[in-house]
Amino acid sequence: MFKAKAIRYRLNFKQPAGTSRGTYLTRDSWFIILEDSNNPELTGIGECAPLPSLSCDDRPDYEFQLLSVCERINKGEELKDILFNSHTSAERHNPEFNSGLIDFPSIRMGLETAKADLRNGGERIIYPSPFTTGEAGLPINGLIWMGDASFMQKQIEKKLKAGFHCIKMKIGAIDFETEFSILKAIRQRYPASDIQLRVDANGAFPADQALERLKRLSELDLHSIEQPIKAGQWELMAHLAEHTPLPIALDEELIGINRFCDKKQLLKTINPQYIILKPSLHGGISGCNEWIELAKQMNIGWWITSALESNIGLNAIAQWTATLNNPLHQGLGTGQLFTNNFDSPLEIRGEKLFINPAQNWKLNNLYNEGLPITFPEA
Repeated sequence: MFKAKAIRYRLNFKQPAGTSRGTYLTRDSWFIILEDSNNPELTGIGECAPLPSLSCDDRPDYEFQLLSVCERINKGEELKDILFNSHTSAERHNPEFNSGLIDFPSIRMGLETAKADLRNGGERIIYPSPFTTGEAGLPINGLIWMGDASFMQKQIEKKLKAGFHCIKMKIGAIDFETEFSILKAIRQRYPASDIQLRVDANGAFPADQALERLKRLSELDLHSIEQPIKAGQWELMAHLAEHTPLPIALDEELIGINRFCDKKQLLKTINPQYIILKPSLHGGISGCNEWIELAKQMNIGWWITSALESNIGLNAIAQWTATLNNPLHQGLGTGQLFTNNFDSPLEIRGEKLFINPAQNWKLNNLYNEGLPITFPEA
């Protein structure tokens, strides 16, 4: 038997985080605290982190749905039934089949990882591997936030000085020619043999200019471009993927595509060069494992990215990623974006993310500053 409760916690950015959808100053995350009824001192924690205006489960009834999950757990319902409705492999091919928390990927992510945490002793060791013992690190890309040319250039220099060999630059916030000139200057200074450059357009390219921009960007020996046009235009994206000289990686395109048969149809239709997986947005751990299964069958590359989670969510995603043995640079955060993040054993050394077993978790601010959520009184 398990007991569950949920806490809402507001994370404050150290500096405004610019995206193609605006600028974040704060972000709310919810945490499922899962307790073993036979051993109340043993708890598992999972982060539920939907992104405003992006996640398919960014809905007005989000807290109600999360509380409903906790209530079902407290009434003794099996976790696997809540997560998956005990579905068979055949049922996931049925487009009418609604599998557990399939439409709430961030809640599924939180419950899956809280369960795994509890199963492994409640010490935030979610998916044991050489990464969790500190023996191995995960190579990650250095993320450059959107802003004016000077701001972006300063970030790039800082990342390169820190030892990153893979830089991801978000584009689309300023005019294309300025962004192109910044990328060109980087490439002139650092050849592709020294620095791998990835760009993320967040769907910013006009449909009628997308292919021409891809051709121009390909001159700079870039690794790939994420989501060049807005999601939902499968036929146009398929045309770009077929004719692009620059590998295309799908990101936002995958959001809301939660059923196995729909995932298969999307990849079959577009046939991208890569997909980028965020467990909080793309189906939790189990949903992302389905994406990976399909991508491997279709010879589509993939890597994992975090989505502005706290260190609790980042820790779970990183530990899962380490078990996948993907040699590419992963798009994992560094835990340094927020002023009130949780102290954790996660460390950045050069361009790799490590766990330092000598460091302890400190979660006092979660319990002292977080807000326990309850159903409103009738």
